[in-house]
Amino acid sequence: MKQISIFLRGFTIVALTATNVGQVAGRHWMGAFMVGFGISFVWFCNSRTAAHTDVCGARECYALGAACGTIFGMWLVKAIYG
Repeated sequence: MKQISIFLRGFTIVALTATNVGQVAGRHWMGAFMVGFGISFVWFCNSRTAAHTDVCGARECYALGAACGTIFGMWLVKAIYG
């Protein structure tokens, strides 16, 4: 289903971004480097398609994925670093 794919794109880019904020704030250099690479890689792939879709509810799916990705990224940093 295309809506799930769009949700997952929003989730992934924002989960990585939220995770990287925690990496940078905690001065975890290697983690920040690796997650920063992941953000740029996903963003580059996503930038070609995110704004050019005619899927019904695409904006809402992407935004919901991004919101869930934010919470997941926050949880992940807490789980890793306590």
